[in-house]
Amino acid sequence: METRSYGFAGIAIATCGLLSCTQPSAPAEAPIAAEAQALTPNDALIAWSAVQAFEQGRRTFRYDTFGDEEFWGGALRLHQAIAGAGGGGVGPGVSPKAALGLGLKVDVEALPGDLRRALQRGAVDLDAPATTVALLRLNAVVGVTGFFGDGDDAPLRSIGIQCALCHSTVDRSFTAPGVAAGLIGRRLDGWANRDLDVGGIIAASPSVKPFADLLGVSEATVRTVLRSWGPGKFDAELALDGKAFRPDGKSAATLIPPAFGLAGVNLHTWTGWGSVPYWNAFVAVLEMHGKGRFHDSRLADAAKFPVAARAGFSDVQIPPAQDRVTPKLAGLHAYQLALPAPPPPPGSFDRAAAGRGDALFSGKARCVSCHREPQGTEPGWNAHTAAEIGIDDFQSSRSPDGRYRTAPLGGLWSHQKGGFYHDGRFATLAAVVDHYDGVLSLGLGAGEKSDLVEYLKSL
Repeated sequence: METRSYGFAGIAIATCGLLSCTQPSAPAEAPIAAEAQALTPNDALIAWSAVQAFEQGRRTFRYDTFGDEEFWGGALRLHQAIAGAGGGGVGPGVSPKAALGLGLKVDVEALPGDLRRALQRGAVDLDAPATTVALLRLNAVVGVTGFFGDGDDAPLRSIGIQCALCHSTVDRSFTAPGVAAGLIGRRLDGWANRDLDVGGIIAASPSVKPFADLLGVSEATVRTVLRSWGPGKFDAELALDGKAFRPDGKSAATLIPPAFGLAGVNLHTWTGWGSVPYWNAFVAVLEMHGKGRFHDSRLADAAKFPVAARAGFSDVQIPPAQDRVTPKLAGLHAYQLALPAPPPPPGSFDRAAAGRGDALFSGKARCVSCHREPQGTEPGWNAHTAAEIGIDDFQSSRSPDGRYRTAPLGGLWSHQKGGFYHDGRFATLAAVVDHYDGVLSLGLGAGEKSDLVEYLKSL
């Protein structure tokens, strides 16, 4: 058995390498220096394990397809639509301009320096599908992996997706002619990509027959449903209950939620299906179509989940040697729990008003009764009925428990696009405050409502 030395200095160096040593210093009263010098071998092993889990989880979150390229490339042939007829695929192809218009993002750190400079000179053809293929070859498209044959000029032969597709975006550090800020930049893991038109991307595939067969409808109907979602939305329950539209005729898709600020939070997703690792397994296997084991006997309920029950989603089996999801869940969980809610930009809210709003949040407005600080949600089973929060139960009724999760509030400023609540029904934070003021008969004045909004923007 290999013997490994776990020295505190080595762990500190490794941790600084991961975090670039930019994290805030610990409070002065914390006796970390003395504890560090007395780090026991077991404590060192724990620290090393945490670093290893973080590293593995980050790789999984950013780059692991779980083998789903057999679905997105093999079954849907999405790569052919991207390459276009001129690149060995079909149709006109997808140019960088079109891809960015669909909400896809480019990792600037994956681009060679000469390519960055060429972009800034306007010397890169952003209307050519071949440029998109070149970006895939560089592994520069956030959340998407291209698979190529042997050789530098081998054609694109398949494509897969990662967690980062929906739950990462990029900062505004890079601009170029024809490329606005926020399209190419440094990765922001955990941020909801509210620009991403998931349905539009899938609908562009040469085939959507797997979805048509699953739902028992035509491919034309599938494409109509997919295109109804719009940017920043996805319908995870469609493949379970087959409900594509709400009773009011609007799409049943919900907003892509952020994946940061989840440490200490029990239920994940808008309607509280389960914990973070539960949802990771659910999405990796049932939504991304990765190769993995998944079990949830609740999905065998044919009355509630007719599509899932018919497809056997309650107990997806795969030989252990072929399981590419289960071994990654622990690291993925560790990485996600390490993702902090981003602090608001300087000057983005009124500090004095936010201070007054803080007092209202914990007092007259009664927000803290559910959004308990610092997590911004209740410890325990953080879920409520539709009647408790004064809305319809369409979306909650699609979940096993028929409830809505109390969503954490950290980083609200970063995902205002698309609105608030699970379906974006409230366009602004002011509309959310107005809703609760009416439902709970809070009696808030106009100034108090404004102060409360400033406080929410400060979280």
